Amino acid sequence: MKAYHDYKKNVLFRAILLFIIVFVTACSSTKYIEDYQSIVKRVEIDSVPKSLHEEAFNYIQKDIRPTSKLGVNVLIYNMFNTKDGRYKTNNVKPLGTPPPILDSTLVEISRNQIEKYLMSKGYFNAKVKSDIKVKNKRAEVFFKADTGAAFSVNKIIYEIPDPKIKELYLSQKAAYSHLREGRRYDDDSLAYERDQVYLMMKQKGYFDFSRPYIKFTVDSNLSASKANITMIIDNPVDKPKHLQYNLGEMNIIIAPNSDGFPDSIKMNPRIYKGVRFTDLSGKFRRNPITRYNFLQPGQQYDIGNENLTYDRLYELNVFKNVKIEYNRPNDSAGTVDPVIHLIPQKLMSNRIEGEVPFNGGTVGFTLSNTYTNNNLFRGAEKFEFQIKGGLQAWLGQGNVFSEIYQRDFSVSTNLSVPRLMIPFMRSKPNRGGMPHTIFSASYVYALQKDFFQRKVILTSVAYEFRETRSKFHTVTPLNFEYRFGGLLFDQFDSTNVNFPIIRDNLVNLLLLERKNVTLGIKYAYTLNAEKLLTNGSFIYFRGDLDLAGNMLQGVSKLFHTKVDSLGSSTIFGVPFNQYVRPEIDLRWYKGLGGDKQFVARINAGIGYAYGNSKVTGIPFEKLFYAGGSSGVRAWQARTLGPGNYNRGIAITDPNQRKILYGFDQIGDLHIEANLEYRYKLLNKFFGAKLKGAIFLDAGNIWNVSSGSPATRFDLKSLGKQIAIGTGTGFRYDVQYFVFRFDVGLKLKDPQFTGSDQWVIGKFLTGGKAFRAAYDAANSPDSYRFIQYNFGIGMPF
Repeated sequence: MKAYHDYKKNVLFRAILLFIIVFVTACSSTKYIEDYQSIVKRVEIDSVPKSLHEEAFNYIQKDIRPTSKLGVNVLIYNMFNTKDGRYKTNNVKPLGTPPPILDSTLVEISRNQIEKYLMSKGYFNAKVKSDIKVKNKRAEVFFKADTGAAFSVNKIIYEIPDPKIKELYLSQKAAYSHLREGRRYDDDSLAYERDQVYLMMKQKGYFDFSRPYIKFTVDSNLSASKANITMIIDNPVDKPKHLQYNLGEMNIIIAPNSDGFPDSIKMNPRIYKGVRFTDLSGKFRRNPITRYNFLQPGQQYDIGNENLTYDRLYELNVFKNVKIEYNRPNDSAGTVDPVIHLIPQKLMSNRIEGEVPFNGGTVGFTLSNTYTNNNLFRGAEKFEFQIKGGLQAWLGQGNVFSEIYQRDFSVSTNLSVPRLMIPFMRSKPNRGGMPHTIFSASYVYALQKDFFQRKVILTSVAYEFRETRSKFHTVTPLNFEYRFGGLLFDQFDSTNVNFPIIRDNLVNLLLLERKNVTLGIKYAYTLNAEKLLTNGSFIYFRGDLDLAGNMLQGVSKLFHTKVDSLGSSTIFGVPFNQYVRPEIDLRWYKGLGGDKQFVARINAGIGYAYGNSKVTGIPFEKLFYAGGSSGVRAWQARTLGPGNYNRGIAITDPNQRKILYGFDQIGDLHIEANLEYRYKLLNKFFGAKLKGAIFLDAGNIWNVSSGSPATRFDLKSLGKQIAIGTGTGFRYDVQYFVFRFDVGLKLKDPQFTGSDQWVIGKFLTGGKAFRAAYDAANSPDSYRFIQYNFGIGMPF
């Protein structure tokens, strides 16, 4: 006990010492500056309304804003950009952030900007004063505001000489206007009003309308802090009114290649349904392109249709540039002819990817080759063909090649068509987003040494479409899976060394041993997926439902098909699966300003077999596992659970543990919760942002209808069966993708009992004796308090 306390004191002393060193080093920027210079350590704004304080602070010039408490950004800048006791003036490395050196000019600019900001918010008489205090090369800057009374809108006067425009504006303004009598005056309300009026006019056929036609005058010379606002919508110069336009002849022109258009273009002489389609490349069919043109001849001009056409043509993913122009025919007033210029991108590509999974005691590699054609049938159909293979081996057991325990191979093909191909129905383009029909087929082979080989053939047809920008649906009306393979030993031979495992994992072994088919449907609904790369506040939701076997059950009963030895009905002699598997992923993202964000997540799913699969359970591939880089990150994938499962107790033979690695720790039910705080570490780190994260993960998997009591879900035992881990991570953000490295630390491990579950105590005391005892009893498995995770993209 004394040794434990001594260790804690030693750790605490080291932590305090490290904190002092970092703090002192971060503050030591003063030694690199000139004697007449100072570092800004504090900036405050006083007497500004609370609701405006945060935005007012943004008007302080960035070069004089103090850094964070520990000054990590400045610390890194100082490491790379100082020489001979002074800051470099050339060859400055773009790493970290320079210290905020006091500049009285920037202080005055900030004071003036804050004053103007307050005036723009209705405090017309606002005055802001600044004060600077310097001591030991450390500066404090204070801004104090005298806002005066806030002015409110007394009366709104409209000067709109075009009666049609005035009627249109007054009839529509209630739906969007922020400009109302009695409210506090705000420049932003006027700017918003101008933008909304401009958008309304461009949606109602006023092709020539522009923002400068809209003006505001403000009279603040009234009593009682009130202001009158006059809104003016001018007429065009020398014209009595604004003119509305209709669309005339439509032209779509595709360049010969990605280099652009030639000097002269030979147009297609044929016009079909008011559209002249000219494909100089000869690589595109007419209908798949014109389907997503929303600028139809004869319609009134609407900028909303123009923007929608831009979006959909870019979403086809075959054009690198889309440009819409308008011609004015000489013989027709009030008509414009749209011309869409399309420059195709490279349509074919080949991508080779690889990764090296490295987890405690194992190493492997995965290599894949993916061929992509974005225009297979000249209609922007995306075709992908992939070949993928991988190996996994034990480390420290001798020759790596002789210790390969797992081999994987797959061939897959995918065809995505940019429309909904529904039999006996003609789908119309949806304004919510680009729909797709996806045809998929794949073959997967898996071999686990001395244990099993598994082969799966999968085919499906799916429809993807957006209800709105935020609501996304995926419907898979046809999902067919055929599994076959078998065990590499006789499961019914009681002399076999694997018999104890067979007895305890009978259901899972039956899933691997016999042939079976799955025919079912799937549905997925996603909310706010487009916001995942932002730092704002929103709710994300994804729900999945996988339902199989009901139709085949009906066919089996209708035709009285044969029943196999396990009591399962068959179709053409092969048993079929019948199950339901729902899963949800619910997240709350809370923006905290800048690059700071807090995320709370709960992910849960359950697989329930019934009817024809009541004895055998759901397919092996549909079972859940815990751990991994996007789960409870203190455990590597497939090494947590189910429940209180302990491999060392359940499987006493080291060879059997080795054979069953990754197989015995799966379950029917999965519950996981994550808390993560994200923040920016460095704005400039080798050309990208370096971000950090602190997280807390909890969860596990369970059996529901089979397995020993220790592995089954029991609400009363939930607290004893939850795993808890914490950790920190780094995200290297290069704008288009994120490289992620997380370090997870186990806090509570449910494979143990009582107070021994809190393994963090053993970690703090060194844990050497604990690990040695565990490794001896669980060979070839070893215990790791810390788990490292590499990944691309955010964990959630």
